Amino acid sequence: MAKLEPAFLVAEFSEPEPMLEAAKRLREEGWRVELHTPFPVKGMKEALGFHDRVVPHAFLIGGIAGALSGFFIQAYANWAFPLDDGGRPLIAMPAFMLIIFELMVLGSVLTGLATMFVRNRLPRLHHPLFDAPRFHLASDDRFFVSLLLEGHSESEGRAQLGRMGAVSVSRVGGELPE
Repeated sequence: MAKLEPAFLVAEFSEPEPMLEAAKRLREEGWRVELHTPFPVKGMKEALGFHDRVVPHAFLIGGIAGALSGFFIQAYANWAFPLDDGGRPLIAMPAFMLIIFELMVLGSVLTGLATMFVRNRLPRLHHPLFDAPRFHLASDDRFFVSLLLEGHSESEGRAQLGRMGAVSVSRVGGELPE
């Protein structure tokens, strides 16, 4: 059975301030809101209520796991195959530090990136928002608010976006995938 694509309302704004205000008010009213801008806008995190800390924690956990694996691999190798090298200790931390650091960085980056890809549902090569008229201007000089129409009426969303100063509002998605 084919799954329906979600339907969105996409509103275009010419300035970032009304876009942020609209996003904040709509989110408080229960809409699922996303912002699309040509450059980072101060206040986006607050307007969206973003507080997800999963990816930074994944970087930390991956770094710790990588560092521990680097230490234990070298410690095991030295205990399993000891070499008499002038009475030096088998577990010599200064000699281990380079590999520990390298595996800490490798583990951190790999787990952090994998978590980021999973949390952002990537790679997704096409999104229904790309079909919105004028959405290509989101990478040029326009600011867009997209609303997920799940549980809300399209006419209510259009009316609210119009009151908040949207230049244009269009509907995308909601059709069967091809």
